[in-house]
Amino acid sequence: MTIHRRFLPHLLILIALNLPAAAALALDGVVLDATSKQPLAGALVTVDGKVVVTDKNGRYSFPGFVGTVAARAIGYGRSELKVAANTAEAPPLRLTPIRPKALYLSIFGIGDHQLREAALDILDGTEINALVIDVKGDRGWIPYPSKVSTADSIGARRTTTVRDMPAMLATLKERGIYLIARIVVFKDDPLATAHPEWAVKTAQGSLFRDREGLAWIDASHTAAWTYALDIAAEAAGLGFDEIQFDYIRFPDSADARFSAADTEQKRVEAITGFLAAAKKRLAPYNVFVAADIFGYVAWNTNDTAIGQQLESLLEEADYLSPMLYPSGFHLGIPGYTNAVKHPYEIVNLTLQHAVSRSGVSPLRFRPWLQAFRDYAFDHKDFTGVEIKQQIDAAEKIGSDGWMLWNPRNNYSKEGLKKNDEPGKQ
Repeated sequence: MTIHRRFLPHLLILIALNLPAAAALALDGVVLDATSKQPLAGALVTVDGKVVVTDKNGRYSFPGFVGTVAARAIGYGRSELKVAANTAEAPPLRLTPIRPKALYLSIFGIGDHQLREAALDILDGTEINALVIDVKGDRGWIPYPSKVSTADSIGARRTTTVRDMPAMLATLKERGIYLIARIVVFKDDPLATAHPEWAVKTAQGSLFRDREGLAWIDASHTAAWTYALDIAAEAAGLGFDEIQFDYIRFPDSADARFSAADTEQKRVEAITGFLAAAKKRLAPYNVFVAADIFGYVAWNTNDTAIGQQLESLLEEADYLSPMLYPSGFHLGIPGYTNAVKHPYEIVNLTLQHAVSRSGVSPLRFRPWLQAFRDYAFDHKDFTGVEIKQQIDAAEKIGSDGWMLWNPRNNYSKEGLKKNDEPGKQ
């Protein structure tokens, strides 16, 4: 057989890589809505860490050898399939619509049998279909034997509540639960104490500590990002569907001093820069990236002096989760000064405002809702009535589900639809 010299370099490359010639073929495919069977435009398809977006016909194309093709889309779950090396047209990737409706479990909640089983009982009997689980909690602690060596060296592994996280997640996955890994980023007492060169300082140059006595990482120090990104990548590898970054901001204190100029531009650059780095780091895992934000960020056109600017955040995150606890709106919103008396309006109007000003789909938002006693107004308990009002307000806008927050992980079925009612996905 005579080989034309024009093809010889390509053949030599294939031989050197020990790849079959068929691997040079492009792989084409389509992503479909599993329910309607219609093509999904704008789905994210991942192959070997590279991500492409499907066209208006749900089509995608990758050159060269392919092993696993994975996909996800806003408002849908994830899916993947194995593709043989000599395949030119991949089988359709089908994504199932889902609106995560979640309970939050802290590092103690996920590890405590009674709290965890109580949450799972609610999940089995109601519309709840998701869990937000602390992978790195508010005090910087990691509740399982992490392979990220920094966690041990800085003392973040002093408390183990889950001895086998892979087994735990496998059990939860078997029940069809959508799993969200919560990672507290810049409020990190162990890391800031171990690396004061990365920490937020006071005007006197000492370590800044917040009202809880906890030290923070200065988000402007990009070298300090690696640790949280390593934990996020580990969580993605463990099988979480979504990585949710909390405390992705500068501390809201006049006593805090930072390494970079304390300007809106610098603050926004640091926070969105971290999210951009996270999106790049997590690309091979086909996971969603989410960020928790203050509720007032939806109303303020600036960065609320903490680096959270709505439109900038939406450029880097799949989902934004504004904390729409009425107790957190101590100044109220236009037309409603006593926020806890108007749970529906606080949630509905804030989401409405966020969608209107950003111009994105309401599915880009999944709010945190209040399932705890008020601390800012009349100290009333938030019962099923107030919880249902908040849920109705979010669903009226068409958000991508919602999440209930109770710091003690003490939940009930009040205000939630039962399994035999419409609404559970």
